[in-house]
Amino acid sequence: MPHEIQPLPERRLCCLLLAAGLLPGALPAALAAPAARARTIAGMAAGPTELVAFTENLPPLNYNEGGAARGFSTELLTLMAADAGLPLRVQVLPWQRSVQEAGRHPDSVLFSLTRTPERETQYRWVGPISPRRILVYRLSHRTDVRPASLKQLNGLRLGVSRDSAAAKHLIAEGLRPETELELGLDDATNLRKLLAGRMDLIVLLDWAAAWHLRELKLPYATLAPVLPMDVDKSYWYGLPADSDPALARRLQAALDRLRRDGRYERLRQQYFD
Repeated sequence: MPHEIQPLPERRLCCLLLAAGLLPGALPAALAAPAARARTIAGMAAGPTELVAFTENLPPLNYNEGGAARGFSTELLTLMAADAGLPLRVQVLPWQRSVQEAGRHPDSVLFSLTRTPERETQYRWVGPISPRRILVYRLSHRTDVRPASLKQLNGLRLGVSRDSAAAKHLIAEGLRPETELELGLDDATNLRKLLAGRMDLIVLLDWAAAWHLRELKLPYATLAPVLPMDVDKSYWYGLPADSDPALARRLQAALDRLRRDGRYERLRQQYFD
């Protein structure tokens, strides 16, 4: 006599059907669990976000030396990234290319960036790095050089770096190249011309003035500021506006810690004393 087939207990039947993927919704659930585990493992393996920073040659804030990125802003960002536990890679490029490259990377940092109303919504700001003070200097012993204003140089020749924002501003104000303005290749070239008596005044960022004088083994008092040109802004780090706000917060918290514990000031004194 044939054996009678007994129905499987309900719980055991459900387990078998689930394992076979025959219950409604079982297949998506079976696939979803490994996918979720894979995402978790991938996230764990990825580790901290790597920052890619872009900057230009603007010594002593940021510049290329022997193929390596150097300068106060560069070293400060390196300290900030280490304090925040973030890997960092810095590239020194011409400024317009730095702007373009930073726009292509979601986890980028652009510096040293002047914070202006026009740029306010373009970046998440971290800083400030330092005040941005562009001054007109004369040699300290040239007490005869006393311009009333930038528009009243009265025959004095003013040196400024060619193609710089300062040069464009002065030309827009009506100063004439090769007449009132001496357009030099860079700040170092202009300073040498000033020291040689080939110009009467020079436009410099105060950081750059201190740096280039130190390179020449001259004291900062060699120059005397006579007129302010642009002294109401600061330099900042800029992250893309659509970047993760938590990333900017981590970097800002790290910068604040560096200021509190004295590391910021010790670094500053290496470049501007």
